[in-house]
Amino acid sequence: MSFVAHPTAEISPDATIGAGTRLWQHCIVLKGARIGRDCKLAHNVFVEGGVWIGDRVVIKDNVCLYDRIEIADDVFVGPNAVFTNVRNPRAHVSRKDVFEATRIARGVTIGANATIVCGNAVADYAMIGAGSVVTKDVPAYALMVGNPARRIGWVSAAGEILKGDLVCPRTGERYKTEGDALVRVS
Repeated sequence: MSFVAHPTAEISPDATIGAGTRLWQHCIVLKGARIGRDCKLAHNVFVEGGVWIGDRVVIKDNVCLYDRIEIADDVFVGPNAVFTNVRNPRAHVSRKDVFEATRIARGVTIGANATIVCGNAVADYAMIGAGSVVTKDVPAYALMVGNPARRIGWVSAAGEILKGDLVCPRTGERYKTEGDALVRVS
């Protein structure tokens, strides 16, 4: 099984796209981009050549992914989320030699209209609230909101907000804190 693309999608023959992936209207995928299996890229998604996307990733409408962005498996990126790859852009100054990597780890959710500033990593299963601005690394399972984004709690791998006992109400999985981190124990 190969990928499926809407007739208006523009896909370089030198991009790698996994089986079962679907690309909708007006998607653009440049030479060198790598998109995994069973992904869904909604209307008007742009993927530059230096981007790596894992398997089972959902990217909603109007998202641009620029060089040096890595997205692991099972990530959800909400509509109009913004990623950057240079901190001090100027139209008249080339900065291609200082692009900073952004790494989004497995199972992360990025809400609608959130901004991820380049050079930061979002660890496994973190959840970034709609409209939040990530300006520093995000720990695993963190629930982040605001501008700048700050941790207001923890979420389970299933995306449920964890209360005081740190047990996922959906799966029964247990978690514990270790310093400023959360780890799954069962």
